[in-house]
Amino acid sequence: MTNRPDCLSMIGVAREAAGTFRLPLTVNKPTVKGEGAKAADYLKVTIQDKDLCPRYSARIVTDVKIAPSPMWMVERLRACGIRAINNIVDITNYVMMEYGQPMHAFDYACIDGGHITVRRAADGEIMKTLDDQDRALDSDMLVIADDKKPIAVAGVMGGANSEITENTATVVFESANFFGASVRRTAKKLGMRTEASAHFEKNIDPQMTIDALDRACQLVEELGAGKVSPDIIDEDYSVKELRKIPLCGDWIRHYVNVNLTDENMKELLERVGYVVDLEEGTVTVPSFRSDVENKYDISEEVARFYGYDNIPAFPFSADIKSGGLTEEQIFEKNLRIGLRSVGLSEIETYSFVSPKGLDKILLGADDKKRNCLTIKNPLGEDTSVMRTSSLPSMLDVLATNYNNRIPAAHLYEVATVYVKNEDETKLPAEPKIVTLGAYGDGMDFYDLKGRIDELLSLLGICGYTVAPCKTNPSYHPGRTAEIKVGETVLGVFGQIHPTVVKNFEMNGEVYGAELALDALFSCRNGKKGYTPLPKFPAVTRDLALVCDESVLSGEIESIIRATAGDILEEIRAFDVYRSAALGENKKSIAYSLTLRNPEKTLTDADIDPVVNGVLEVLEQKGITLRK
Repeated sequence: MTNRPDCLSMIGVAREAAGTFRLPLTVNKPTVKGEGAKAADYLKVTIQDKDLCPRYSARIVTDVKIAPSPMWMVERLRACGIRAINNIVDITNYVMMEYGQPMHAFDYACIDGGHITVRRAADGEIMKTLDDQDRALDSDMLVIADDKKPIAVAGVMGGANSEITENTATVVFESANFFGASVRRTAKKLGMRTEASAHFEKNIDPQMTIDALDRACQLVEELGAGKVSPDIIDEDYSVKELRKIPLCGDWIRHYVNVNLTDENMKELLERVGYVVDLEEGTVTVPSFRSDVENKYDISEEVARFYGYDNIPAFPFSADIKSGGLTEEQIFEKNLRIGLRSVGLSEIETYSFVSPKGLDKILLGADDKKRNCLTIKNPLGEDTSVMRTSSLPSMLDVLATNYNNRIPAAHLYEVATVYVKNEDETKLPAEPKIVTLGAYGDGMDFYDLKGRIDELLSLLGICGYTVAPCKTNPSYHPGRTAEIKVGETVLGVFGQIHPTVVKNFEMNGEVYGAELALDALFSCRNGKKGYTPLPKFPAVTRDLALVCDESVLSGEIESIIRATAGDILEEIRAFDVYRSAALGENKKSIAYSLTLRNPEKTLTDADIDPVVNGVLEVLEQKGITLRK
């Protein structure tokens, strides 16, 4: 049911205001002298489709004097957004705004046979409306017609063949009621929604036609615009019985949560036209409230006139579980916090990308990332596929900053990529990739590694290894590393390949990283332990170890950690030395070992066996103590 058709009028709004402020509503009943000729001598009305037109009221005005409306009427219409035309037309618009009942005035001379028929249009029937447009009608539309032709589209607009002109001498005032759904469908089909159709489509009160007609004729007499017939033609097939709804006071008190007696509810409802019979326990709904149908509507009326602010708040009584974040969502939230804490700013880029981005990051022709999902209706080539790599998007943003002369940019994005399923009937996988990108401010490989180390520490990820990676075409082959926990690859980071940097129209060193969010999550350590402050001092030993150039520092650190046992608290590489004196393809790496026993002070007798054991294992791997 459409909502509040009664409020599309000044009287309806006044009724609401009177009910709100507990004031009496005064609406003067229009009176008409009726000094003209009888309407029945001029006009006959027949309603063929009573389901679409339950009521049609009309009155005749003779000796019409077409003239401009008085200024008070012009100004009031203008305030409502309506342009004044002449006194007769303006009266119909004025009454529509005052009562909410659309009206129409026909030139009686244009009504063939003095007979108005309310009927369905014939398929293909043509009528020119008041806006000088030819309208093709069909049998679903209701029209007002004379004996030869349609003269108005019912509830929407009058016809140009019966409009009021300066030569009009006799006028037929129409005040009718039409079925709202029919008017709405007709207005939509014809593409001509009007003020009249906006009112009718909400199912306005059919009992209002006479009062509105009398008000229009009263204005005609007051303005000296003509002589009004003493009688009214009223074809009335509307339902007169008013709807009755049970009051349900106890239910309303519980449902609305108000402590009101039935007498209180009666007083609230009768302010706005309801009739409440406490003995019967019923509420009689006024005819102008077609939207009120059941006890829920009555409870709403009670609540709004009692005042929503006066209703105490209370929690829902239903068994509703509190919402919360999943472990994955909490992890991602902490991840974003960690990324910001290491000095990175978040970006968000589109998932729709250009396939050329994969060329710019030097992916091979057979790379599986080239198997992209293609969009059927792309806005253009630049957004024609779903991304399989987030690196081009990050580099695009870095390039935009670089070309706008931003001296440094340190960015991150938790980006979704789309991996096509081998079974094309299934949706693609949508893993999230933590993408880092940076340039400027002295950024280098070790700065980026330090930020990633800090991030992994904040996430509780430990026991990871860092190894060179020379197979990723998008990164510098000598300045790129892969991070793993056991056999799980967390991702790759390092300097972006210089050719890739040039492809994105940048110069200098640019660094990036791509970490798999699901891998990070699977390697997290959710437990946080507490280590008390040490009671005993630490002892440091420095070892300068000679090894082949191909040996990685991380490999040596792993051997030392595995051999030294629990007393090794920290190991740190602090120097790399190369010299011909060391031998061909040899290097020396110096480490600082921090040793501590939480239960006693270490002595040389405790430390020497541990260090010698480490050196023995290293020597077996071809790594010796520098002499």
